[in-house]
Amino acid sequence: MYDELTEVDIRKMQEEIDHRIRVLRPQLIEEVQTARAFGDLSENFEYKCAKQAKNRNESRIRYLERMIRTAKVIEVKEQEDTVGLFDKVTIFNEMVKKEMTIQIVTTLRQDALKGLISKESPVGKALIGHQVGDRVQVEVNPALKYFVEIRAIEKGQDDESLEISAY
Repeated sequence: MYDELTEVDIRKMQEEIDHRIRVLRPQLIEEVQTARAFGDLSENFEYKCAKQAKNRNESRIRYLERMIRTAKVIEVKEQEDTVGLFDKVTIFNEMVKKEMTIQIVTTLRQDALKGLISKESPVGKALIGHQVGDRVQVEVNPALKYFVEIRAIEKGQDDESLEISAY
């Protein structure tokens, strides 16, 4: 399985990898060495924490490198009147009787708490390609389906302002 990512996603991941290798890795190695010098490693909490931080950094580097290696690079195609990637969409959720505004983003930049919804999510998949006024069925699973109405579309673009997610 591959992730569909944009050129900006790839560039942001590469920048994070570079920062982690050039800046964080040397700092974390130094912290491990400093904590090791405190003595008995079996009861050295600082050493354990420094090792964990170093290992998390290495894990994140491997994760990002794998994402880049396996990614399918996509282009953002703007279609005048339909929902597309990076568009802000105002929808009315008929199940909870609530209007909300969300932005459709790549999986790497999703953050539901900020209204950034992945194009791979049930809502994202359902909305892409539809127009204002369309009533769209969102299928979470075979037992849970609901309808949303598209009330407004504000065209967006792939920019540097959207951060990539931590994991």
